[in-house]
Amino acid sequence: AGRPCGNIIESPVGSPLFVEYWVDVAQARLARCQTCFVQQTEDPEEQQLRILCTTRMLADPVRELVPPHVQVDFLMGTGVDPHLYKPTPADVRRMLRADLIIHHGLHLEGRMSEILLNLDATFPGGRTRRSISACDGIPEQQLLKDRSGATDPHLWLDVEIWISVCKTLKESLSEFPTLSKTELDLSFNKLEMDLQQLNKEVHSLIQSIPEENRILVTAHDAFSYFGKRYGLEVYGIQGISTESEPSLLRVNELVRLLSDKKIPAIFVEATVPERNVRALIEGCQKMGHLLTVGGTLYSDAPGPPGSGAESWRNMVLHNAYTIAKGLK
Repeated sequence: AGRPCGNIIESPVGSPLFVEYWVDVAQARLARCQTCFVQQTEDPEEQQLRILCTTRMLADPVRELVPPHVQVDFLMGTGVDPHLYKPTPADVRRMLRADLIIHHGLHLEGRMSEILLNLDATFPGGRTRRSISACDGIPEQQLLKDRSGATDPHLWLDVEIWISVCKTLKESLSEFPTLSKTELDLSFNKLEMDLQQLNKEVHSLIQSIPEENRILVTAHDAFSYFGKRYGLEVYGIQGISTESEPSLLRVNELVRLLSDKKIPAIFVEATVPERNVRALIEGCQKMGHLLTVGGTLYSDAPGPPGSGAESWRNMVLHNAYTIAKGLK
């Protein structure tokens, strides 16, 4: 059963109570705001397209695709774990005010998924609200799954795949009559060239690691797409979701792997507690292998100011630099 906690109800992810509560909240707020929405359409300034993304990894490329006057914002900021994120009443209000809500899908926004799928609406005066999953168009053969069969949602760490997602975003944006398809095409072409250059830089950095050291162990299993694209053998202490907990067997397997291969470093993640990483370091020490922390990686959200990973693009490049330096 749900437990009241302020204005939020704690209940199992995807449970009928959780979904019903938040959908009811959204619908109730929407009903109270109908008159407000109609009045806003009469104000030219309020006719600007309002786009709300769930994460910075989506918002950054969207901002590069659309003209400056389009409002682009995101829900989950620095250090926020999307696997565990709970929407607040303020989040519901922001979603209701948006014209387009863009989310990842693939269960990344686990605790918000049902809400995000029930936001499409048409209002008096012709205004509409759409909610789209940016990753729906990725071919099944490109999607990776963990040992339990769950789909890995961390596509943004593979730049080539994320270029495909950006193309999907451009196509979705082109359906809005207030946006010029020609300008969107030009913006996408520039973005694609910039991201192809980023892709080359990441390849070069990872290829600088000695081949025998190209084993990446991180706090949770977020780097499989990154490893497959750029040539790293990847292991996560936890599973795809940070809600999972590693077994003692998993920890012991990784201690043996790191010790036998003499891997110099493992990596912490900004949104995941370090305790499991520390357990590996202590385990390797008992086996006579000196294992160090190679640095902090950013997987589920960009970093704070001064981290060098303040945007999605900088986050990917920062991760490549950090991994290359730590494993050399």
